[in-house]
Amino acid sequence: MEALKQIRRKEEALKEVVKEIRGVNEVVDKYGENPSALIQILLDLQAKNHWISKIALLWISERLRIPLSQIYQVVTFYKAFSLKPRGKHLIRVCLGTACHVRGGPKIMEAVERHLGISRGETTPDGLFTLESVNCLGCCALGPVMMVDDKYYGNLTPTSAVKVLDKIRRGESEK
Repeated sequence: MEALKQIRRKEEALKEVVKEIRGVNEVVDKYGENPSALIQILLDLQAKNHWISKIALLWISERLRIPLSQIYQVVTFYKAFSLKPRGKHLIRVCLGTACHVRGGPKIMEAVERHLGISRGETTPDGLFTLESVNCLGCCALGPVMMVDDKYYGNLTPTSAVKVLDKIRRGESEK
């Protein structure tokens, strides 16, 4: 009976690998096996999956005939890419100088407490990933938090948590 369970687990794992490779193939086929399309391929996979798996990196290396070490250098150089699963929504709290003196650390603490995670972590439901950044480029609005591509400024710990609650409920911020 235990052997049968192990076989089923391995079968499920293989199905996941095949699914992952098919997803990579769809993206690579869109651009052709052109090494100069590497960054765009990686961006598409990141947008689709919210991260780039080791399987994806290996298969991209195979398809584009680029050494895995070079692909890894690109993925780890750009902050747009993640080698760990990210949540559906990426939260970035600014802790740069202007935001720091206006309460950025308090915003971060409130978000961490509310979501039950620390910086660099993802909520168990896969909805949010929390990161800190040194500047979001809108210092006059500090403290600032960015969720996906939307900026939220002049935050208090309470207003930051309210933004996340609205997103969790599927409401768009007006």
